[in-house]
Amino acid sequence: MRTVSIRDAKNRLTELARKVENGETIVVTRNGRPVLDLVPHRPQLGLCLAALAEFKERNGMGRAVTSMPAGFDEPLAEDALLKPLPPDK
Repeated sequence: MRTVSIRDAKNRLTELARKVENGETIVVTRNGRPVLDLVPHRPQLGLCLAALAEFKERNGMGRAVTSMPAGFDEPLAEDALLKPLPPDK
């Protein structure tokens, strides 16, 4: 991890951007104290509500979840995750 002053970062931004594009992380400092990190961009992940709405419309669905079983949100037994799964049939 490379460290540069904010003044150097301002003067060498294109060079530093190339290093970041190659996967390097650069810490930018002001008066010797870290201020920010230059890191490679990562696309935002998560639920795309527009895609969900389009899917529902395309498939004639009013709601994605139409019912919820009783006890769905009840706490699991303490050993529930320790039990082996039943064999496939």
